Amino acid sequence: MTRPFEGIRIIDATHVLAGPFAAYQLGLLGAEVIKVEHPDDPDQSRGSGPDWDLNRAGMGTYFLTQGSNKRSLTLDLKQEAAREVFRRLVAQADVLVENYRPGAFAALGLGYEALSALNTRLIYCSISAFGQGGPRGTQTAYDHVIQATSGIMACTGTPEVNPLKLGAPAIDYATGTMGAFALSAALFQRERTGKGQRIDLAMLDVAMMMMASHVTAHSRTGRPARPRGNDHEYATNSAYPTKDGMVMLGASNLRQQKRLWAALGRPEMAKARNEDRVAQRDAEAAALREIMLTRTAEEWEAFLQSRHVPAARVRRMDEALADPHLSARGLTHRFAAAPGVDGPFAVPVAAFGFAHGGPRVDAPPRPLGADTDAILEELGYDAAARAALHGSRAV
Repeated sequence: MTRPFEGIRIIDATHVLAGPFAAYQLGLLGAEVIKVEHPDDPDQSRGSGPDWDLNRAGMGTYFLTQGSNKRSLTLDLKQEAAREVFRRLVAQADVLVENYRPGAFAALGLGYEALSALNTRLIYCSISAFGQGGPRGTQTAYDHVIQATSGIMACTGTPEVNPLKLGAPAIDYATGTMGAFALSAALFQRERTGKGQRIDLAMLDVAMMMMASHVTAHSRTGRPARPRGNDHEYATNSAYPTKDGMVMLGASNLRQQKRLWAALGRPEMAKARNEDRVAQRDAEAAALREIMLTRTAEEWEAFLQSRHVPAARVRRMDEALADPHLSARGLTHRFAAAPGVDGPFAVPVAAFGFAHGGPRVDAPPRPLGADTDAILEELGYDAAARAALHGSRAV
């Protein structure tokens, strides 16, 4: 069974995390992805990560994370000869993804209007911090700056310690995932209409979608989301210290909180209405703090899960990755080594599986420009033309 996007060519002119992750997700599903970078100023993620040897080699772990299943082409798009290569690529492509400052590609003659004239079926996706228009359109940002702008930082932490940045670049990866969704939708739409599409995807918009329930609540109350730390509105849906760590309880609905209190031998604490749970939260929390100290977090997780009450020991990431469940799910792909990478490493694949023709890693991330000559030859550049491009540093 073929994968969904086999036969689709994607030009990935993006950098850092969000844009590359969007293209990566479609590459896992069979698309041919050609990553385009400047020969002297490549994707900054190549030099980012905790392994400085890899950073110096241009194969930093931030790059490795979403670099599999892609070919690498270098082009200096400030040179006309390189822009001509790019146009030839786009003429044969299905998708272009770029995440440069709004207007930058248009200034090079590579905007949507110019490129869609070459290829009316082209899906042109621009990913930016604030979108292609609006008062902030020309501003730039990264994940943590968007966290600050969106209100996510302000509602993260505790009443005493806030605002706090999320511990992972969640907005970058949420934007990449939303980008993959938008591209998939546009490709499906093109099958029906035969027409290409222009996609305007903003990190700030994604951040607001990540707070969707807070946005709707604010529209009714006028009050912003509060930083509640590990405490939920319901005491039975919060985190508590145990003998040896923290346990997060997830008895969210009325049925689950009834099961929790019965399992703890305190059935009289169960409430018939959520309003009563909120009104008596302090008393419930006090009881739970005392009870949770009687066992370890691991013991509570096993005990409560066996009684159909959501609960989990609070783990570090290394502990989570060591969980046999993740191995069974095939969440990561492990390489013994790769060109430019001495020794093993693992990369995330996808957060879903198919019964057939699903996402998979086929090839490791490529060193900068490793496929330049092969791609140029495919585009019709003979040896002399390729040498001229190299000589002028256009590639």
